[in-house]
Order: sequence, then structure tokens, then C-alpha cells
Amino acid sequence: MSHGIVATKKPQTPARTGSDFTELAAIVRGSGLLRRRYGYYWTKLIAVPVVLFLAVLAFVWIGDTWWQLFTAVAFAVLFTQIAMLGHDAAHRQIFVSGRWNDWVSLILGDLFVGMSYGWWRHKHTRHHANPNKIDADPDIDLPVISFTPEQARAPRSRLSRWLVAHQGIFFFPILLLEGLSLHASGVRRVITRDKLDRRWVEISFLTVRLVGFVTLVFLVLSPGIAVVFLVVQLGVFGVYMGMVFAPNHKGMPLVPRDAKLDFLTRQVLMSRNVRGTWALDVIMGGLNYQIEHHLFPSMPRPHLRRVAPIVRAYCATHGVAYTATGLLESYGIVIRYINRVGLGERDPFACPLVQQRLAG
Repeated sequence: MSHGIVATKKPQTPARTGSDFTELAAIVRGSGLLRRRYGYYWTKLIAVPVVLFLAVLAFVWIGDTWWQLFTAVAFAVLFTQIAMLGHDAAHRQIFVSGRWNDWVSLILGDLFVGMSYGWWRHKHTRHHANPNKIDADPDIDLPVISFTPEQARAPRSRLSRWLVAHQGIFFFPILLLEGLSLHASGVRRVITRDKLDRRWVEISFLTVRLVGFVTLVFLVLSPGIAVVFLVVQLGVFGVYMGMVFAPNHKGMPLVPRDAKLDFLTRQVLMSRNVRGTWALDVIMGGLNYQIEHHLFPSMPRPHLRRVAPIVRAYCATHGVAYTATGLLESYGIVIRYINRVGLGERDPFACPLVQQRLAG
């Protein structure tokens, strides 16, 4: 299947109904793969503060030296892994209790990483409900990258038009700013008047994390090294986060704003898995199984690898295109797609299967 903007050609594929997912869900539930993995998650939850404490001790012990730039990279990786664990909690993968999951997300996200859980939940819930749907999915409505021809043709300054036309080249360098953007977006959310549960908890946690971490860095390091340390830490954090999330939907079909799709089609056709070993599962926090995650968002991370063959076989039986690529291949697809959008092609790719569902 091609990837990208929805086309108008109608293929000959079997019609489906909303009961398809119900059948798949019954199969998966019967397999036991929706059960909780308390041992797995408690191990991680206990390890996080221990590892973070040891990292801070190592940082203080190493002292004022340019070797701390390696420590900055280590902190970036650690914060990203913690953010992924917070993502699991936010999706109710860890505990049955919503309250427990919320507090774990607040502690991991706000206090340890410096990202607002309330901001992330508001944004991510809309993404899961309408992946790659125009004017509905916030993940394809970004200020610096155009994902649709309409976005690329929007009125811009001469510099902005040039950047959009070359956005494929700048995509990964832009990710160097993603870490700063994530922190800033969270802070902006908690200080605005938009509805936010536990606002003062988030404000307190974010203040401790953001102000405390910067203060620690400047207490241990001389000003010049401290500034470079923070730049490296934020840059690597942003690149790591972006490279984990970019392959999941970018370059997959975009859904028209007025489209009505059944749940199975909406989640499978708009998502891409990334093939790899268990090591890639760790590096990407299980998000390389994006199709299964979107179908069963509360499924514990360790079960995603096991459920993937079941979902793939079911999709093959029911005529639903299931996309899985290698990691480097996925990045190539993303870059080619946004580059063609930036160059002004109206229909960079075609996905007739989606249009068939719209017509059906």
C-alpha cells in the first residue's frame, strides 16, 4: 500500500463493519494479553528514582569538566525512557486504578521529566481518537512542519516558504528544539486558564524539576560548561523523543476532516510498525508496535510484541493493510513524504483503501 494523502480511486476490497474490531478484541482478550504486568512495571517504577539518584550523584562527583557532556547525553536518554514509562501509565497500562496511573504519570512526567501530564493527555487523547485526520489530529498540525498541501500553501513570509520547501532536509535538525518545546508547551498549559486537573500539583512538580535541575547544573558547573550541558541535554532529548514518535504515523494516509471510518480501519491504516529485535523495543519504549498500541492502548508494553502476529494475521484475513517497515526505511518514508509536501505536490502519495472505506 502507498502511504500519504487519501486518493479518490476506489479499489476492489471486501467491505467491513464495526464488528471486525469486536471480534479481534475478543480474540486478544482470550489470549490473556490484556492482563496487567505488575512485576514488570514495579521493577521499572522502583528503578527510576534509584537510577535518577545515582545519575545525579555521578554528575556531582564528576564535577566541573567538559566530560559532563557525556553525562548530558545520559540524562537525555534517561529522561526519554522515563517519559515512555509515563506514557504507559497515562494509557492505564500499569494499574487498574485510574487514580494510581494518574499520580504515576504526574510524578514521572512533571516531577522527573519536566513535561506537563495534563497538557500531554489533552493533546494525545485527540491524537488517538483521530490519527492523521486533518483538523482533528494535533500531531499533524505543527507550526514548523507542513503535513498537508493546504498547510504548505498557507500564506507565509519568504523565509518560511523557503523552509517549508526544504523541510525534508530540516526535519531532524528541527528535533533539536523539540525538548525545549515540550517543556515550554507544558509550562504554558499549566499557567493558562484552560481546564486542568491538579493544576497546582503540576505547577509545583514542574517548578521543582525545571528550576531545580537548572540550579543544580549551574551550582556544579561553571557558566560556560553549564550552558553547553543544558543545550546538549535538551537537544539529545528532543531528537530521541522525535525519532521515536516520527515513524509511527508520518507518511501514512491522511484522513479528510469529514471522513467517517470504523475503528479498525482508522487505527490500522494510519499507523506504521517498525520491525526489530527486543533491543529496539527497549529503545522505542514499545511504540514500534504502533498499530497494536492504537488498537489496545491499555495493553501492557511487554505484550505488544506477542500480540502483533495475531493482529497482523487478523488484518490479512479481513483485507486491512498492515504496514511494518525497518527503522531506517521508516525515516526515509517520513523524509520523502514531508519533502514532497513542502515542494507543493497536491497528492504526494495515494491510499485507495481509505477512500474505499469512505465510499462504502
